[in-house]
Amino acid sequence: MEGSLQFIGNATVLIRYAGLTLLTDPNFLRRGQRAYMGLGLSSPRLRDPAVRIEDLPVVDAVILSHLHGAHWDRVTRRRLDRDTPVITTTSAAGSLRRQGFRHSVGLREWQQHELRGPTGSVTVTALPARHAPRLANALLPPVIGTMLEFCGPEGRVELRVLVSGDTVLDRHLDAIPRRFPDIDVALMHLGGTKLLGSLFVTMDGRQGAAWVSLMNPRSVVPIHYDDYTVFHSPLDEFRHHIKMAGLADRVVYLERGETCELAPHRLLQR
Repeated sequence: MEGSLQFIGNATVLIRYAGLTLLTDPNFLRRGQRAYMGLGLSSPRLRDPAVRIEDLPVVDAVILSHLHGAHWDRVTRRRLDRDTPVITTTSAAGSLRRQGFRHSVGLREWQQHELRGPTGSVTVTALPARHAPRLANALLPPVIGTMLEFCGPEGRVELRVLVSGDTVLDRHLDAIPRRFPDIDVALMHLGGTKLLGSLFVTMDGRQGAAWVSLMNPRSVVPIHYDDYTVFHSPLDEFRHHIKMAGLADRVVYLERGETCELAPHRLLQR
């Protein structure tokens, strides 16, 4: 079985496999529009998404790392079909149900939710993520990473896709590769996002390379790195550190709108 992965912009990716279509962290603001970051902060978008929300195929579910203006924006809130299931944190699911997205599912760390499609299924597992170091984490919305385990019609896992979510490198993440030692594809949120001038809330290039070494996936797609003014770590910084780590051959760099092939246990092919 084969599928595809399309990078739309920021942390928004369209994943198709096993007859299912999943959308991650939907952000469809246009260039110049402001995303509201919480704590009274906002940031203008610098790059247009490659796809308008009106042009999406039918989406079976949204995978949402956390409820935040650059991951779930007002365009999504107004125009996404409200019958679409949204799999996210428990606090975000409660807020989304109040917005009318009544099929929202909240997961705590390591909890799972299964979706069935015409030719297979996907099991979504909520993974540890830390949006900021130590006590500062409590000031920000709860966040999860996710593992997507796609099964074919016979019920065997064919493909594992890891979505980091917005996180910094933290000892709690060590449990992920222990539970999932065989990861096919990792979608990694980079950017070195800074709030309040100095508080890092996503991985910069150095942390991103260390994260890849820790998770040890077959293929890596960096996302979430140049869409907003709060991003302070350019993609070239990650390119440098991943090359120094000897892992550059695992990375697939996608332009907005570009699609690559998903296939079981193989390196990504554009």
